[in-house]
Amino acid sequence: MTDAVEPELPRGIALAWGVAANPQRGPKREMSVERIVEAAVEIADAEGLGAVSMAAVAARLGFTPMSLYRYVTAKEDLILLMQEEATGAPSEATRTAGGWRERLEALYREQLQHYLTHPWVLDIPISGVPATPNSAAWMDAGLSALADTDLSYTERLAVMLLVTGTAHWAGTVLAGYARVERERGVDGQAISRSEDAMFRALITADAYPELRAAIEAGAFLDESDPFSFALARGLEGVSAYIAATADGRPERPQSWVVPDDADIADDKKFREARKAVREAEKALRDAHKLERQAAREARDRRARQRPEA
Repeated sequence: MTDAVEPELPRGIALAWGVAANPQRGPKREMSVERIVEAAVEIADAEGLGAVSMAAVAARLGFTPMSLYRYVTAKEDLILLMQEEATGAPSEATRTAGGWRERLEALYREQLQHYLTHPWVLDIPISGVPATPNSAAWMDAGLSALADTDLSYTERLAVMLLVTGTAHWAGTVLAGYARVERERGVDGQAISRSEDAMFRALITADAYPELRAAIEAGAFLDESDPFSFALARGLEGVSAYIAATADGRPERPQSWVVPDDADIADDKKFREARKAVREAEKALRDAHKLERQAAREARDRRARQRPEA
């Protein structure tokens, strides 16, 4: 039996875990990975992720860009370390919040708060699960919350994706609205009223009957939190699934969704044919709209032609 070979860690991951070799020589003034990351986070908090560069961080610290590369050799490593710093680790309170559902809801709220404090984190492209200490701590906290359930580890991780995915999407929406509020100098209610007015002007009952009904019901002016509602309903489903496991696994694992026709998606003729289908579907929708309008007008004419009783 051969010993397992440990993988060579990428520089950013090694820095996050504190196992990367530090430079032996460098600027005379004090410099460290921690100071570099702290300065980068400050820039991102103030100006957004796009403002972060090695030159900008170096200028903030009073060093040359080349001096930073002795500690952080690539911008992608810096972004990883910034994400690690900004997301932090879950508090101990999330492990004592009650049952598994209360603990997951506490994790959701904490993660969402991190996103709202550092919204630029949401702009970092997702390229996999960051193998960093804080990322591991969040996953471990979620698995710990579900440890006393009958879910498999695969199922527990899936439930964690429900929680973290909801937090990520809620953070994206809330951070976006907060940015609009700052830029326009208006509050969230004013934005909602403006959106509702625009929907009412554009969305007709003929073309979008259910959406128009939702608008008329005031759904887009409702101030309740849709993400908390969705998470609560999702966790209720998890609870029902856990109860059903007493009689065996009620469902088989689901396969990943993959793009349709991925093997020929780059074929020019195929793309042209798919475009033609979309155009035909739009023409059909427009034709149905005209049909409904003609039907209403015909009924109105018939009603006017009927003799009065």
